[in-house]
Amino acid sequence: MLIQEQKKKEVIMDVRIQAIHFDATAQLEAFIQKKVSKLEQYFDGIILAEVTLKVVKPETVKNKQASIMLSVKNGECFADKINDTFEGAIDDCVEALEKQLVKFKEKIRAK
Repeated sequence: MLIQEQKKKEVIMDVRIQAIHFDATAQLEAFIQKKVSKLEQYFDGIILAEVTLKVVKPETVKNKQASIMLSVKNGECFADKINDTFEGAIDDCVEALEKQLVKFKEKIRAK
């Protein structure tokens, strides 16, 4: 008798990075990949992460804007933050998305 093991299908999240009016460094892109991939700890059904980076007002200190839009099973989550560095803005977005994903997961479990 053959026993077949069913392997759980692992969905790999697609991360798309768009830098508006500048070229993002490989180091910044690696940082974004690392941070965004950690969001899968909070919700398994993340399909796509679209990250948009831009400099809003060059004359001000806090001028780096990052926005992350997550496409998840049965919905979307979005965060948009401004900071003095792109890394800081990404950290702020990821923190906000962690909270959103936890709430989204609880909402799904309640149904």
